[in-house]
Amino acid sequence: MSRNLFWYLLFCLSTALLPAAEQKQPNIVVILADDFGVGDIQAHYPKNKIPTPYLDRLVQQGMSFTDAHSGSAVCTPTRYGILTGRYAWRTRLQEWVIAAYEPPLIAEQRLTYPGLLKSQGYATACIGKWHLGWNWPGPQRSQMTEKKNGQWKLTWDFTRPIQGGPVDRGFDYYFGVDLPNLPPFTFIENDRVLVEPTEKFQPDPAEGIVLPKAFTGAPSAPGWRMQKILPELTRRAVKYIEDRAEQKQPFFLYFSMTSPHEPVVPSPPFRGKSGIAPVADFVMETDWSAGQVIEAIDKAGLSDDTIVIFTADNGHSHYTGWNDLIKAGHLPSGPYRGHKGDVWEGGHRVPLVVRWPGKIEADSSSDQMVCLTDLLATSADLVGAKLPAEGAEDSLSFSSALRGTANPQPRTTLVNHSNFGEFAYRDGPWKLVYKLGGRNLEKSRGKPTIAELYNLEADIAEEQNLAPSRPEVVKRMTADLQALIDRGSSRPDQQSRNDGKITFKSTQKLRWAPAND
Repeated sequence: MSRNLFWYLLFCLSTALLPAAEQKQPNIVVILADDFGVGDIQAHYPKNKIPTPYLDRLVQQGMSFTDAHSGSAVCTPTRYGILTGRYAWRTRLQEWVIAAYEPPLIAEQRLTYPGLLKSQGYATACIGKWHLGWNWPGPQRSQMTEKKNGQWKLTWDFTRPIQGGPVDRGFDYYFGVDLPNLPPFTFIENDRVLVEPTEKFQPDPAEGIVLPKAFTGAPSAPGWRMQKILPELTRRAVKYIEDRAEQKQPFFLYFSMTSPHEPVVPSPPFRGKSGIAPVADFVMETDWSAGQVIEAIDKAGLSDDTIVIFTADNGHSHYTGWNDLIKAGHLPSGPYRGHKGDVWEGGHRVPLVVRWPGKIEADSSSDQMVCLTDLLATSADLVGAKLPAEGAEDSLSFSSALRGTANPQPRTTLVNHSNFGEFAYRDGPWKLVYKLGGRNLEKSRGKPTIAELYNLEADIAEEQNLAPSRPEVVKRMTADLQALIDRGSSRPDQQSRNDGKITFKSTQKLRWAPAND
């Protein structure tokens, strides 16, 4: 063996044996749009009418997943699933979202996405919408209440630190809003309000549509403007990337956008730009915002070292201009039934695009079934970390799909949850739905749910209920869903425990399920 070959082989061996902390780890940037439909990226649905040039470019540069789903059809539960790798219906929250001033949904000791990456040497930041609860200081505690937004008129102390938020759940840094349409109307940085909300909120019709008029008089920062929220969040996310580019430490940025969720408040450069409706303008601004963050990565020379993930928390909203979009020929849910809030595909099927130049094939697609709870396990795989035995109960890695190789244990089943607490269970092409048994949620409480069965391979629009003709499939899938609930986990090697008493054969009587003792 020549001397040169000997030293080359020795170098290769020593590099392979270096501790993970000494090897270059990829940065990870997750961009989460809010109420952005599966049909809203024009590159995926060229006949749709809203231009999305920045996301179209991302599609050309990365891999698109055609069978990707949020764990829930609404905000809070999906965010919980992303950050914990666990279905949110395993908590006590069984419907809707975290209301104003309700406590943290993520338990203090629970494994989180940023917490796992932090243990691997990452700097971690959350910029944008939180909507997972805080322990607000005041003469009373933040509480789980059955009455929606039953605490917004109570007195809270905005001069003191707010506990239980992002910086207490794995993030080194946070800047954003709890959410744009609930009080208090002010930015929060780390664990304090940035500007004390000393004024009373007065909605300004000139700002946009679907304004939070019900919270007129709620605490607001002086001069608070809804139109400035997304531009400021975008600016902060871009600056974070620019600052991190000067550091050697890998970083994780969770950019949780506030658009195109209501209030629909496109800023002046985007007003009327779509020629369709304000919500279409806001979709265009959402595309621009995501684009600024991606361009910041590229301009900083971080492209090859950064995994970019773009997705959405649920389907497009049906109450912010849906009819205007349909009339214009834009289908926010593509060919799928339903929209935000629904147990149907349009409620929880979401866009998912992943870019990592040189590692993930450009302009490619995968039909691998994916849930957003899987981002945690997948990222762990990609950075060489191992999931601990406890936590991340419903997180299954799809890193093999990203690499274009066979996955020995691909996800084949999936649970989705609606705004009203309805369950859907996927097993391959089969989808079993347990929907409300009454005219609405309140009329359904405590009553048996109704089972419907669909074959998505033959009926993507969920038009033909096969439950009457295939009772054996309904029976098998019902038993499998019950077993998955009872086991407390989707991970094949793990048994865990739900926080509350979970039922799907009847509609829950309470928004917050009784705790498991």
